[in-house]
Amino acid sequence: MRIGIPKERRPHECRAAASPATVKKFKELGFDVVVETGAGAGSSMADSEFAAAGATIAADARAALADADIVLKVQRPLAAVEGGPDELSLMKRGAILIGGLSALAHRDQVDAYARAGLTVFALELLPRISRAQAMDILSSQSNIAGYRAVIDAAHEFNRVMPMMMTASGTIPPARVIVLGAGVAGLQAIATARRLGATVTGYDVRPAVKEQVESLGAKFLEVDLQATGNAETAGGYAREMDEDYRRKQEMVLHESLKKQDIAICTALIPGRKAPVLITAAMLADMRPGSVVVDLAVEQGGNCAGSEPGRIVTTANGVRIIGHANVPSRSAEDSTAMYARNLLNFLTPLVDRETKALKINWDDEVVKGCLVTRDGAVVHPGLAAKTG
Repeated sequence: MRIGIPKERRPHECRAAASPATVKKFKELGFDVVVETGAGAGSSMADSEFAAAGATIAADARAALADADIVLKVQRPLAAVEGGPDELSLMKRGAILIGGLSALAHRDQVDAYARAGLTVFALELLPRISRAQAMDILSSQSNIAGYRAVIDAAHEFNRVMPMMMTASGTIPPARVIVLGAGVAGLQAIATARRLGATVTGYDVRPAVKEQVESLGAKFLEVDLQATGNAETAGGYAREMDEDYRRKQEMVLHESLKKQDIAICTALIPGRKAPVLITAAMLADMRPGSVVVDLAVEQGGNCAGSEPGRIVTTANGVRIIGHANVPSRSAEDSTAMYARNLLNFLTPLVDRETKALKINWDDEVVKGCLVTRDGAVVHPGLAAKTG
């Protein structure tokens, strides 16, 4: 069995789907591994390191993918109309494609996978169960994003983060609010606290209040009675009703007037990101304040945020909309992502025969299986038409 790892070519993408450490593990499992030249350059992993781990270095994407039984990707395959090469056309029929494919947001491409005869696993759809935690690409990359959001905010903020008591006087600590207390939000809270900021966390799910406070932050409460059903079975935040949103807007507006930095992390799977910071709220924030919108590529939590840009409002608030924030710390995010893929693939291999032995009834397999035998099979996608 051969694993093919092409170079990622989408804008702002510096990560790779494998590391020299995971290549070595794949070799021990019995796989041949082919890595396209330059695949690890953006994450400081040289071709020579992959070769030393046992990989064959391919000259281009075609050579990396042509005979691959399994293709590992960070992002969904590139199409010719997007600047090519057309990666789907380079994969052989019957190959297995594994990666973070944004399947819910790109339904037309899911149909293309089926037509190409690929068996496709979209790992962003993994069930949120304890057994799948080591495979969870959303959590590993969100950890990096939450950390990096604070670093990027501190870079743009024109004051220091911690309190400083000096002979020249005392500088108060920066005040940071983190909107959304999932993996990225909790990491942002922890990082801001380590840098000495005074931190407030907010989430519609009351269950995370204890987690926020355990990190030394305050929890901003809107209406605890109304949030009893704010969490989905998968652990994500549920979209709230209009009455709650009015109360939320009022409470956030008052809090943001006092904050120096706001970090937005709220996402709803398969939906446009909710707007949490309105134009009216921005107008009342202090000049020099900074907003980091980690949801900018899904529509944005902050009014006026733009993917790939830093926007400055009329009253001097900087809105950071960096694209693909995990890729801004590519070496560590690649190492974590590559281990996620290794942990997903390892249980699918028979240790004795060194061949794939997939239990199609396994909860983890079913949870992220998108296409098989020329058909779209995921329950969240199969009922829709392409």
